[in-house]
Amino acid sequence: MAREALRGPPRYAPIRLPGGPDLKILVIDDDEAIRESLDLVLRFEHHDVLLAPNGEEGLKSLRDDPTVDMVFLDIKMPGRDGLEVLPDIVADRADLPVVMISGHGTIETAMEATRRGAFDFIEKPLDRDRVLLTVRNAHQARRLVSENTQLRERLSDTSRRMLGNHPKLDEVRSVIEKVAPTPARVLIQGENGSGKELVARLVHEMSDRNEGPFVDVNCAAIPKELLESELFGHEKGAFTGATEQRKGKFEQADGGTLFLDEVGDMSLEAQAKVLRVIEEQKVQRVGGADPIPVDVRLVAATNKDLKEASEEHTFREDLYYRLAVVPIRVPPLRERRSDVPILAKAFLDQFATNLGQEKLTIADPAQEWLSKQDWPGNVRQLRNLMERCAILCDGPVLEQKDLDALTSPSASSEGVEDLFRSTPNFESFKHTSEKLYLQFWLAENEWNVKRTAEMLGMQRSNLYKKIDRYQLK
Repeated sequence: MAREALRGPPRYAPIRLPGGPDLKILVIDDDEAIRESLDLVLRFEHHDVLLAPNGEEGLKSLRDDPTVDMVFLDIKMPGRDGLEVLPDIVADRADLPVVMISGHGTIETAMEATRRGAFDFIEKPLDRDRVLLTVRNAHQARRLVSENTQLRERLSDTSRRMLGNHPKLDEVRSVIEKVAPTPARVLIQGENGSGKELVARLVHEMSDRNEGPFVDVNCAAIPKELLESELFGHEKGAFTGATEQRKGKFEQADGGTLFLDEVGDMSLEAQAKVLRVIEEQKVQRVGGADPIPVDVRLVAATNKDLKEASEEHTFREDLYYRLAVVPIRVPPLRERRSDVPILAKAFLDQFATNLGQEKLTIADPAQEWLSKQDWPGNVRQLRNLMERCAILCDGPVLEQKDLDALTSPSASSEGVEDLFRSTPNFESFKHTSEKLYLQFWLAENEWNVKRTAEMLGMQRSNLYKKIDRYQLK
């Protein structure tokens, strides 16, 4: 009987969620045949299934097991029906997708279920394909909500706040507060590692687009021949390897903010097309025939002098003036030395929390040493040094001798031994050692990515990917 409760042909191979994990799914239904049918189909797809014959037992299962990923909930049940149970589930687990099922479905019932917080509504007899499609959609929707929540948490973290009391930083804050609520395009100028991306994110957060996406593109990290596809998207078959249609960054940022990082490294051909998008507010995918309207706020950043580049004809003057409606200059760390101890302590506290360690204090001589450094890699370089200190330093106080040892061009054998002991897992050691190696040479080259890549014999785009992977910024 269980096999007949769901319509559809038998399957001989499981259909896995692309890139997704196996899920734990709770089925609440008074009909034993429906419970057994869903159990059979979902377990065949490698999901873990919990069964409950009524609403009260279903709620108990949710309270006992917080790892449940989604719920199938019948509407017509003895005692409390599904529409009465649904608000309790939503109140306890607002992020949990609940799919209502009923043999007496009407448009009014479906609308009421949606109003009370249901993710979807399926009529009986249940169709096998519809059930599996709903599971996939619920998983993807929940993942997107989770990623959005994590992003917002990261943006409110210490690393996403502008720490410091220097007057030059106050000037930057003042400009951000004034320009963020407007639709004006912003050009952020500053040295590598000075915090240009943070300024861009703050402009987005403080704007009326903050509920929309923030999409960033590192123009220097994308090969010239792929940049157009990355920005504007492409149609299936537009070029070799274009096996499916893909939205570009402009479309992905629709309703939000597009951050063009290292915009000065964009080719003249790509600059011309970005200029056209700014003027027309439309994009055309590679291989596409019809322009697509987009509503995007552009924020760009560069470590180059674009005015000088426009005079040398390496950057379009008309694009420069359109991007630099409101310019913001982020001061390098050496111009606000009084902020160095504040940043250093904040980074140490953050890494101590991440590593589950006691927080370090910074001795006065160490603070003075930190403030006297030029920091060619700016905030990024300071952050990386503090991470090294959190991993390798012993004792509750960071002393100047610790900083001397960790910034010496040649690491002592004692320091190498500390690294070995702190990363007994080989994969972890490879990760840590490559990160420290890249950190060292980037600092040696004053965070000049092009020069470092040439010295290490790496493609610049590959080095940018590693900088992103290890969060060396």
